[in-house]
Amino acid sequence: MTKKLAFTKPVLLKQTDIFSSLQTHELRVIAKNSEFRIYQPGETVFKTGEPGNALYIVESGEVVVQKQEEYGPVIDFARFIQGNCFGELDMFTETNRVASAVASGETRLLVFPKSGTSFEEILKELPEISARILHKILVNIAERIRSANSLIKENSPLMQELKKQVYRDKLTGIFNQTYLLEKIRKFINNGNQFALIISKPDNFKDLNDNYGHEIGDLVLKMMARLLRDFIGDDSRTVRYKGNAMAVLLMGASRKEAYEAGLGIRDFLNQLDVSEVIGGVKFQLTASVGISLFPDHASDPETLVFNTHELPLKGRTQGGNLILFPEDNQDTE
Repeated sequence: MTKKLAFTKPVLLKQTDIFSSLQTHELRVIAKNSEFRIYQPGETVFKTGEPGNALYIVESGEVVVQKQEEYGPVIDFARFIQGNCFGELDMFTETNRVASAVASGETRLLVFPKSGTSFEEILKELPEISARILHKILVNIAERIRSANSLIKENSPLMQELKKQVYRDKLTGIFNQTYLLEKIRKFINNGNQFALIISKPDNFKDLNDNYGHEIGDLVLKMMARLLRDFIGDDSRTVRYKGNAMAVLLMGASRKEAYEAGLGIRDFLNQLDVSEVIGGVKFQLTASVGISLFPDHASDPETLVFNTHELPLKGRTQGGNLILFPEDNQDTE
């Protein structure tokens, strides 16, 4: 015999911490204002920026909460399985979603409040029940903060994994744009002089067009790995975005930064990618942009953006160039 939703809703609600303190008749009221929804694998439950007007309880299946970093990877922040509740903080604070949620398999969720009903309306109609729910949400938030504080230690496995998720590029394994901006911000706050070098192949589009994007990704992974080895320091080698690679040099003068940029350009010119593209000879040419702090910019975003523009400018001027912000053209 098929279970009636009027029975399964209160049971599921009672098993969820937020609603566990409610009486049977109160659970029935909440159940009446809830609804089940079924999601297929890969289907979106909610998107970033949407109003946080409901909470969700997993009856079966699994939901992954994700966030897209600007110019970076999609990061999985949390997974929710049977009996877990999520989305309640956004509903409580009446804020938009700061992440998206996706069903990772066929998933059935209990949604409160149901379509056509708002929590504000329920709050006005049922103030005593709503007050207990709100109090439980606050208690849960406080418990999560205490638990997080006990787990957040610089060298803990959790922190190491979190850093890997946040700061590492998923395709190449080297550091990403988020790491670069934070590293530069730290250098600036400490008053360090440094150089930022961003290189970008002039003819990478030709490689993608002729051999396909999968081959392009393989070449990009090779380029990142070997550039890191060439620089000799994992912490100073970054995939900025696309096929642009960034290198940080502490305390470098203009001459030292130029010589380093020249070395990176020559490294890319000499990179043998034939093993990736089936033995075919393909030579990369690359333009390189170099900026110095504090000479060329006083904030991380401006410094990185202006430096990234220089290889693009170099490509339009014929390619294989090394440019500083004040230069029209610098070549060996």
